[in-house]
Amino acid sequence: MATEKQIWNQIQSTKNIQKITSSMKMVSAAKLKGDEGRRLTAIAFNNWADALNGPPQVVEDATFEELPQRSLIVTIQSDKGLCGGINSFITKSVKNCVTSLQKQGKEADIAIIGDKGRGQLRRFQPDRIQVSMTEVLSPGNYTLAAALASELIAAGAGDYDAVVIFYNAYKNAATYTQMYKVIKPFSGEGEDEPLLAYEFEPDTKSEVLADLHEYILTSQIYHSWMDGAAAEQSSRMTAMENASKNAGELIGSLTLKYNRARQARITTELIEIISGASALED
Repeated sequence: MATEKQIWNQIQSTKNIQKITSSMKMVSAAKLKGDEGRRLTAIAFNNWADALNGPPQVVEDATFEELPQRSLIVTIQSDKGLCGGINSFITKSVKNCVTSLQKQGKEADIAIIGDKGRGQLRRFQPDRIQVSMTEVLSPGNYTLAAALASELIAAGAGDYDAVVIFYNAYKNAATYTQMYKVIKPFSGEGEDEPLLAYEFEPDTKSEVLADLHEYILTSQIYHSWMDGAAAEQSSRMTAMENASKNAGELIGSLTLKYNRARQARITTELIEIISGASALED
């Protein structure tokens, strides 16, 4: 059984942890305001791309049958932890996607943005990981998103039939959903030739389409990244609130245990004093 001193030390340690989690909750709440603003700015970059690549799809219950033969899966995750299950949910979604594509006889490789995603996914078919990008500066901006897109293209993203981005979509301070976007290159001939209604001058159409594909990839990464950043802060805020609540409950339980141990000690001392006095009287 723990002594009074040990229980007291546990109470003080738990109180210190509660102070830290409460502070982290307030910091995340402040950061969430900024991330919500950056997310709203990034939505404009996503709306025009939806007209060319289609809207994002919900991961839950997805079969991924619409994906082409060779896909590069890009995960948008965080470099830091203590933010609930946002990284685990994306990792689980990617695993399900890769497994589903294998059953369909299709190929899939993985590119990772975020240290937590790298740590989780390298335990799952590490040979499929083509590139990982960690310690990305925060808060993000379009310039950094362009740098990430350049890294993906340098890793061979243009050689795949599609780039599939998995990310957490922010709904509100308490809710986020796992989504994915499919970005296909502009290629095809005859009736399948893309953007037939447009004329391209002075450059050749193939060059313009290659540049457009890179721009769309950057824009989609930017939106997904900002959306995921807002989801990360909201999840961290919720996680720290729950941690503070659990710490308070633990402090109450330990305090009750400490008071019982203290009362038992005092009772024992009183009995010893009374017994000693009785012995002297005899």
